[in-house]
Amino acid sequence: MKRRNLFAASLAAGALAAGRKSWASVPEAAQAMGRTAPPGTVPPLTPARVHADQIMDIKVCLRPFRPAGPRLEIEPVADKIVVHNYGHGGSGWSLSWGSAAMAVERAAPLMEKRVAVIGCGIIGLTTAITAQRAGMNVTIYARDMLPHTRSVRANGSWTPDSRIALITAATPDFAATWERMARYSWQTYREYLGLPGNPVDFRDNYILSDTPPDEADHTEPAPDISKGSYASTGMPQSEAEFAKYGDRIKDIIPAAELLAGADNPFPVAYARRKPIMIYNFGAFGHALLSDFYQAGGRIEIREFHSPSEVADLPERVVFNCTGYAARDLWGDKSLIPVRGQTAWLPPQPAANYGVRYKGAAMLSKSDGLMVQGVNLSGLGELEGVGNSMEQPNRAEAEQAVAVFEDLFSRFRPRRG
Repeated sequence: MKRRNLFAASLAAGALAAGRKSWASVPEAAQAMGRTAPPGTVPPLTPARVHADQIMDIKVCLRPFRPAGPRLEIEPVADKIVVHNYGHGGSGWSLSWGSAAMAVERAAPLMEKRVAVIGCGIIGLTTAITAQRAGMNVTIYARDMLPHTRSVRANGSWTPDSRIALITAATPDFAATWERMARYSWQTYREYLGLPGNPVDFRDNYILSDTPPDEADHTEPAPDISKGSYASTGMPQSEAEFAKYGDRIKDIIPAAELLAGADNPFPVAYARRKPIMIYNFGAFGHALLSDFYQAGGRIEIREFHSPSEVADLPERVVFNCTGYAARDLWGDKSLIPVRGQTAWLPPQPAANYGVRYKGAAMLSKSDGLMVQGVNLSGLGELEGVGNSMEQPNRAEAEQAVAVFEDLFSRFRPRRG
């Protein structure tokens, strides 16, 4: 079997033929809220030191939300064939490998040995490496290297259906496409577990609430009909408009566990523990670039201002992985910015876990303790939608930090 045929077959086998397990065999309680963790399985936790005077950086990311879902299609431009791969909303890191595989699958029948990739963020790099693994020689053209792209201003955790599409704008077959991307990405990321520097790792994430978990998970207000909808305004107006596909892959994603009684180490009434996959930007970026260069890849620093400039490239097949920049570069006005901001404190390896509480998230990573306001205004998935401001907001960062400063001031760690 030729390498490209083998690549296509592995994508199909890994993402589709494996199928979904029957979730009917799982207890209903585990489906809804997570089973109760066995007594004594929560290790003693070191409280995180979260204070505003420890903030060392504030990063702002514009997630490229496309209501119909990512653009994965071929477009002729002059004498070039452009394969679009952008518009992943808040799911770019999580879906990158699967989306790259589908983009390369579209280019494979063209039988081009030399290809170009525009963009060096997470979508661009994974597309380039996937193309190399399919037997192609790849040159990346980008204005910025990975450490200076919007990709590393994200929080870097597994969020595969975060603002990925709107129910009314996505095609009927997009759910299956999403599942294919998610399963392939999950499988590929697992290959980076246990490598030096822990480019991909897992953290116990504690979801805290002052109300019962089933109530906390269903606090979305009823849509305000007077505000209209995406169909009438061109902008989503309610959380209910966003598509959610997580149930399609819950046979492979670790479930949450309820922490009962003394096993809840936090000063709140309710706590759940859920392992989450995370990406340590420095180590993972190093791993990706090492893979790319070792396979003979090259990078040329170059900025594009219009699609016509693609005609100047020596490669006939070009992968467009420009993220939110595609709005201006390719005139895709369907792209909606979704602003997200993260505050970074010095690394705290002793507090090696994550917490979500009162609309804020904290995550301990090798490159710092990340604190983010994910729902401080109570808007849920609408938080940051339509906001293209990339300037840091110190007040917002301090508001998120204050949530955890208060939490850990009341924290009484158990001794092992």
